[in-house]
Amino acid sequence: MADLAILYEHPAWFTPLFAALDRRGVDYVAVTPDGAFDPADTTPPARLVFNRIAMSSFLRASEHPIFYATALLDHWRRGGATIVNGPEVLAIDSSKARQLSLIASLGLAIPATRVVHRGADVVAAAQAIGFPLVVKANIGGSGAGITRFDNLAELRYAVEAGELPSSVDGVLLVQDYVPARDGRVTRIETLDRKFLYALDIAGGGAFDLCPADACVDDAAPIAMVATDPGPALRDAAERIAHAVDLDVGGIEVMIDDRDGLPRFYDINALSNFVAKPHDVLGYDPHDQLVDYLLARLGAL
Repeated sequence: MADLAILYEHPAWFTPLFAALDRRGVDYVAVTPDGAFDPADTTPPARLVFNRIAMSSFLRASEHPIFYATALLDHWRRGGATIVNGPEVLAIDSSKARQLSLIASLGLAIPATRVVHRGADVVAAAQAIGFPLVVKANIGGSGAGITRFDNLAELRYAVEAGELPSSVDGVLLVQDYVPARDGRVTRIETLDRKFLYALDIAGGGAFDLCPADACVDDAAPIAMVATDPGPALRDAAERIAHAVDLDVGGIEVMIDDRDGLPRFYDINALSNFVAKPHDVLGYDPHDQLVDYLLARLGAL
């Protein structure tokens, strides 16, 4: 049995992580969520399993592994493996509705939102919020499944024409469109529930703001810069990470230009870190990640 298994599905995103593990001589296996598992066979692939399943996996394959991976990680943990970002974290990662409920329970501001599972309920939910608004998939990934509506007529047409966004779990969020101050959102990365670094990401109103190497389109690069979000936002992100039991992940927040209030809106358990980290951060956070994994192994 190996010391460490990396469960992943994207063919390119984790090359930097594998390279960092190789440099450090870590005994690991890379495992994809394909094939089948035997519920009666309790043997895990390694003593420590690092979950790297992306919510955007449904964009790459209609037979996506999101729900399968939740069961698989739970099974491996019953077999004695320690899971980094385990099935309970994956369950939060795969539900924006659960994320917002958790964030709000901590007394932090979120965009005004209604959660629905029927298209017939979208109009009433929208009327309770007002326009402009967005309708977004509960499971999106990389900004997918988000549509802005500026008035009731646009929304009614989309409902009647069957042109609402869709989510692989059938759940939709009807959400206030928050004008982000200076068109920026801030992604706060955490490791072991502590602040690691933060990025200001300028999208100009776009919804796909994934900062990872394989997300970035060279023809339309995303402007991002390292930032210090300040003690209040750092503390809030760490509180969220503790509440989720998030071993490694990013938390996204934007400043509402209408009232200056920070509104948290996304918890992402898949941190594959910033593109070109030495250029943006001045160091490679994969080194800290490997240190963390080795510490977890040493504690087993």
